[in-house]
Amino acid sequence: MRSQKEIALDAKILGLLSDPTLSGRALEAAKLIIENDEVQAVQEYANTVSIMRLRYNDHGPVHMRTVALNGTLMMGLLKQAGVKTNLEREECGTFEDSLTAVVLGAFLHDIGMSVGRQDHELHSVYIAYPIIEATLRQVYPGDIQKRTMVRSLALECISGHMGNRVIHSLEAGILLIADGCDMTKGRARIPMSIAGAPKVGDIHKYSANSIEEVRISQGLEHPIRIEVAMSSEVGLFQIEEVLLGKISASPAKSYIELYVIVQDREPKRYL
Repeated sequence: MRSQKEIALDAKILGLLSDPTLSGRALEAAKLIIENDEVQAVQEYANTVSIMRLRYNDHGPVHMRTVALNGTLMMGLLKQAGVKTNLEREECGTFEDSLTAVVLGAFLHDIGMSVGRQDHELHSVYIAYPIIEATLRQVYPGDIQKRTMVRSLALECISGHMGNRVIHSLEAGILLIADGCDMTKGRARIPMSIAGAPKVGDIHKYSANSIEEVRISQGLEHPIRIEVAMSSEVGLFQIEEVLLGKISASPAKSYIELYVIVQDREPKRYL
């Protein structure tokens, strides 16, 4: 059963995808994933493994929905700025085909945590494959070319979301950054509450716990502005060791502005 937080995030995602300039395919794909009981179950178990077994941050249904929302926002800002996706530039698909791939990739990118942390992005690929295929058969009935293309792009989004593999599409690059932007203190709430003796990796929890808000909006010089507000400079670890690395590895880097605000001081620009 979806939590109130999940329901609220779903409403925001579906609201953005209800844009009348779109055909409705991305919206249909998102609805099918949200209503898929297997997806919900594997997202929840992935979170159990991440938090209870590994004492790591949230990698469950709220996180994956947050990444889907981030990715949808960023894709919309690129479209607004006239930036073409890879599928558009290569003349093999539309903006909405690209958006559908990003949405599917976001909702499924961390389900491999249900197996374990190591290579979880690759575990996510083989668990997600049949789910994506079944979903796209309904979204693109009879169109094997579009189904194959969007499926492949969604799998690139999933396999590349850690930033440790070279990705080549703008779409996968957006998901990579969208994932890095989910760093607020809510994501570390449960791990912090059950923390025991100090151990290697705790800096991730403590730094995330100082992040108050991540705002995604239209930039002044580039299409996408990311603004991170934090209560303490310990949150800079998340920026410098996680988010900046993901942005640097992303084909979307040239479209990003990144600002940090520590305790209501003047914003510091990183990119």
